[in-house]
Amino acid sequence: MPDNVAPMITDSVTQVNTKVLGDAPAQAMGTLFQTAGATSGIALQNAVHAQTNQYSQSNAVTTEGINLLYTSPTAASAAAATKLDAGFEGVMARLDGLIMNFRTLSGR
Repeated sequence: MPDNVAPMITDSVTQVNTKVLGDAPAQAMGTLFQTAGATSGIALQNAVHAQTNQYSQSNAVTTEGINLLYTSPTAASAAAATKLDAGFEGVMARLDGLIMNFRTLSGR
C-alpha cells in the first residue's frame, strides 16, 4: 500500500469537503424555513377548523334555545319570572341592610 497520495486526489477531496461545509448553513436555513412555513400553514388550518366547529356549536345552541322558548308553557314562564323577581328583591333587601350596618359601624 503506497504511503504517498497524488496531490490531485488530495485537492479533490479537500474541495468536496469545503463545498459540503460551505453549503451546510444554507441547507439548514432552507430546512428551517420550510418547516416553519409548513407549521404555520397547519396552525392556520387548525384555527379555521376550530372556528367552523365553534360556529356550528353556537348555531345548534341558539336553535335549541329558541325551540325551548317556543315550546315552554307561558304560565310556567310567568311563574319562574315571578320567583326570579322575588329572589332579586330579597337579595337587594339584604344588600341594603349590609350597607346600613356598614354605615352604622363606620360612623358615616
